[in-house]
Amino acid sequence: MSAKTIVIGGGVAGLACAVYLARAGKQVSLLESANVAGGRCRSYFDKTLGCRIDNGNHILLSGNKAAIDYLSVIGAAHTLSGPDRAEFSFYDLDTATRWTLRPNRGRFPWWMMQKNRRVPGTRATDYLRGFRLAWAGPDQTVAEVLGGEGALYRRFWEPFALAVLNTALEEASASLLWPVVRETFGRGEQAYRPRIAREGLSESFVDPALAFLAGRNAEVRLGCRVRELAYSDYRVSAVVLADETVAVGPEDRVVLAVPPPVCAELVPGLDVPTQHRAILNAHFRVGISVDEPALLGLVGGALSQWVFLRRDVASVTISAADHLNDRPADEIGTAIWAEIARPLGMERDPIPPFRIVKEKRATFAQTPEQIARRATTRTGRKNLFLAGDWTDTGFPATIEGAIISGKKAADAVISLSEIP
Repeated sequence: MSAKTIVIGGGVAGLACAVYLARAGKQVSLLESANVAGGRCRSYFDKTLGCRIDNGNHILLSGNKAAIDYLSVIGAAHTLSGPDRAEFSFYDLDTATRWTLRPNRGRFPWWMMQKNRRVPGTRATDYLRGFRLAWAGPDQTVAEVLGGEGALYRRFWEPFALAVLNTALEEASASLLWPVVRETFGRGEQAYRPRIAREGLSESFVDPALAFLAGRNAEVRLGCRVRELAYSDYRVSAVVLADETVAVGPEDRVVLAVPPPVCAELVPGLDVPTQHRAILNAHFRVGISVDEPALLGLVGGALSQWVFLRRDVASVTISAADHLNDRPADEIGTAIWAEIARPLGMERDPIPPFRIVKEKRATFAQTPEQIARRATTRTGRKNLFLAGDWTDTGFPATIEGAIISGKKAADAVISLSEIP
């Protein structure tokens, strides 16, 4: 019987790992404890709103090479929507000021020299401070490196970095932000064009992946919870489920693509991040509709940070939202609508139906101390590998990071299989 790889966890990291293994011709068995795949990256029908919404809002940039490659492999690259050039619209809730950041084409950023292209209230020299991220020490925070004040910090760096790191910038790692800046802004305008799933996260990242796996005879088992891993001679010897035990043969591999607390339970002695940060999403069924998904950054508000518009749903994302975990949903929705109604041109409209989604452990806390606890792909067990946006990818805990981790795990399995 040919060797197989058991991938435990059907979130984006697990799906990516399974996809790249299947593409390489490996036999794959994917186990997911929930009844649906996708983890935090999925869509579902909401009865209150009467339409499908995403569990959380996610934006890609055209320079997110891992995510774009993954979508291309599963035949879903066409499901993303976005402008043919980098443009980012913002609205300052304090001053009712609206502007659009318009970088020029090409690698040299001469747009910084033009007042009408850059962030209002900034000078061309202000942007040079961003290069300090390249030399940030492992213990330095974003606020420390970028100064923590000024128009550029407040109107660009803060909303951007908070969305990427999901951690207050006074404690977020500056060195972890640099790879994102390098791979997007550092490669020129063509690398940071915003991309949003046209229909939904499931339609882009999950359903095409499941179809890809089905087409390559991979086994996918949903509603299948792993209770423990059995070990023998420094390797996984069995995967124990609720109602059966799956033997792991001498040539079989196991990939754990599960959250840090679950991974720590299944792998004794493994260090993992122990602190997490929340993300809150508010979905409003508004009375207007857009043909193509759109994005609006908000600054100056007490709550709202980014607004995603898809058809007739306005979805607001609040990162590092732990302070809202215990606040009532009705109160949160009312407060958010009071902020976003004006920039949407709906300040005279009554509050529409809304749904508040709280993801209390959306990402690990991306602080220097917690980053030091990220686990590597390979473990002390010969046939056990790890994946997940919390593992040590050198990239933040984003969709891009999750896919990078999944591919790293797949590559490690493949390379081990090729050793005589």
